[in-house]
Amino acid sequence: MSKTESILAAARQRANGQPYAGAVTPQEAFELLQNDPQVKIVDVRTNAERDWVGRVAVPEPQHVAVQWATYPGGQPNPAFGPQLESVAGKDEVLLFLCRSGVRSRHSARVATELGFANSFDILEGFEGDRDADGHRKTVGGWCKAGLPWAGA
Repeated sequence: MSKTESILAAARQRANGQPYAGAVTPQEAFELLQNDPQVKIVDVRTNAERDWVGRVAVPEPQHVAVQWATYPGGQPNPAFGPQLESVAGKDEVLLFLCRSGVRSRHSARVATELGFANSFDILEGFEGDRDADGHRKTVGGWCKAGLPWAGA
């Protein structure tokens, strides 16, 4: 079994009844991206979050942005489905990323409903949960894991 197959098998086990393919850790997501050029990370944070907080440092064919909600206002993005279809194929492995892992679960579910069968949630998100002082990037997530990202 290849490294990619092994990671995806573990991710599928973590699905635990969720309506999408599974869940990967930030480190597993990065390994998948490194091992398979067809894997894509779908950043569902708002454009403002990516501009002000930072973004994953992964080359563009593998890093796409489709907002789950709009900024300002946080309204659901009515074009989420068509925008996802414009940047990803139905058979591709898609890894959904948000700030802390909530919007990514919702977007992986909706993507699955739209026919993207290999939709995975990235656990902990980009910044992770808040610490005792209310700060992010210290408890979990892509940044805490020391994975490549570019600051605002």
